[in-house]
Amino acid sequence: MKKLASILLLICLPMLLLAQTNKRIKELELKRSDLQKQIAETEALLKTTNKDVGSQLNGLNALTGQIEERRRYIDNISSDLQEVDSQLVYIDRQLDTLNLSLEEKKRRYESSLRYLYKNHSIQEKLMFIFSAESLSQTYNRLRYVREYATYQRLQGNEVIRKQEEVTQKQEELQGVKEEKIRLLAAREQEKQKLEIQEQKAQQVIKDLRSKQKGLQDEITKKRREANQLNNQIDKLIAIEIENARKRAEEEARREAEERRKAEEAAKRKATASASSKPATTNKPASSTPASKPEVYSMSKADRELSADFVSNRGKLPMPITTSYIIVSHYGQYNVAGLRNVTLDNKGIDIQGQPGAQARAIFNGKVAAVFQLNGLFNVLVRHGSYISVYCNLARTNVKQGDDVTTKQVLGTVFSDASDNNRTVLHFQLRKEKDKLNPEAWLNK
Repeated sequence: MKKLASILLLICLPMLLLAQTNKRIKELELKRSDLQKQIAETEALLKTTNKDVGSQLNGLNALTGQIEERRRYIDNISSDLQEVDSQLVYIDRQLDTLNLSLEEKKRRYESSLRYLYKNHSIQEKLMFIFSAESLSQTYNRLRYVREYATYQRLQGNEVIRKQEEVTQKQEELQGVKEEKIRLLAAREQEKQKLEIQEQKAQQVIKDLRSKQKGLQDEITKKRREANQLNNQIDKLIAIEIENARKRAEEEARREAEERRKAEEAAKRKATASASSKPATTNKPASSTPASKPEVYSMSKADRELSADFVSNRGKLPMPITTSYIIVSHYGQYNVAGLRNVTLDNKGIDIQGQPGAQARAIFNGKVAAVFQLNGLFNVLVRHGSYISVYCNLARTNVKQGDDVTTKQVLGTVFSDASDNNRTVLHFQLRKEKDKLNPEAWLNK
C-alpha cells in the first residue's frame, strides 16, 4: 500500500509543481493587470486645456502623481522579473536532476533488456527452473523469473514516466521564459511612457517658472484656504475630544454609583444577617475604602472601536470610489523644479474621476458636518481616531449618524472651470495629532 502511494506521489508531483508555477505566473499577471488598469484609467485625469497658473499647478500635481504610479508599476515589473529569474534557475536545476535520473533509468532498463536478450528463450527459462536441486529451489527460481519480468515491466514504465516529467518540466521552463520576455517588453514600454510624462512635467515646470509672481500668488491663496480649513477642523476636533471626555466621565460616574449601591446593599444584607444571630464578641467592622474609579478620556465603546481601528492599519479602504491618483502627499515638501514653492499638507489630496464619492474608511459616528467656501466637509469619529473628508459638493450624512466601512458620505466636488477636476482632501487624526493617512490605507 505504501509502495503504491509512493508511486502515485511520484506521478502527481510534476503536475502539481507545474500547476503551482502556472498559478504563480497568473497571480503576477493579475496584480500587474490591476496596476495597469489603474494607470490607464487615471491617464484621463491628466487632460487639461487651461493655461492659468492654478490649473497648471493642479495639472503638475496630477502629472507627478501619475509619474509616481508608473514608477511603482515599473518597480513592480522589475520585482516580478526577479521572481521569474529565480523560478528559471530553480526549474533549470530541477530539469538537470530529472535528466540525470532519466539517463540512469534508461541505463538500468537497457541492462535488463541485454540480460533478457541473452536469456530470451522459453527453453532456457524452463531449464533454469527445472535444473533446481530441490522443490524449494524450483519454487524460488520460478518466483525469481516472475519477479524479474515484473521488474522489467516497471523499469520500462518508470522510463516512460520520467520522460513525461522531463517534457512537462521543459514546457514549464518555456512558459516562464515567455513570461520573462513579456515582462521585459512591458517594462520597456512603460519606461518610454514614463520618459514622455517626465518631459511633459518639465515643460509645465518651465512654463510655471516664467509666471513666478502668479505662482506665488496661487500658493499663497492655497495656503490661506488650507489654514481656514485646518483651523475649523481643529476647533471641531477639540469640541469632539471634550465631548468624548465628558462621555467617559459620565460613564465612570454611573459605574461608580452602581458599585456604591451594590456595596450598600451587601452591607445591609450582612447587617440583617448578623442581627438575627446571638450576640458574640464585638469586633469592629472592617471598613474597606472605596476604590477610586478609573479615569478614561474615552468611553468603553470608544476604546474598543479605537482598538479595532488600529488593528486595521494598512488595510483601510481608500476614501474615494473611483480610480484615483494621490496628487499631494502628507507633510511639508518642495515642488520639484520650482524654487521657493513649498507645500504643507495636513493630509493627502486624492484626484478621482468626475462623479467620485467619498466613503467612510471604517465604522464610526459622524462627529460634524460643516461648510467652508461653499463646499461640505465631514468628520467621522472612530474612537480616538477621526477621519476627515473635504471638498464635497453634497453630503449623504448628518451629525450623529452611525456609518459603516465604505459607506458613501457624499459626492466629491468637480471643478467645471478646471476640466472637472475632482479632488478629495483627506485627513486622519488621533485626537489632536495629525497622522499620515497613506500609512493606514490599502492603496
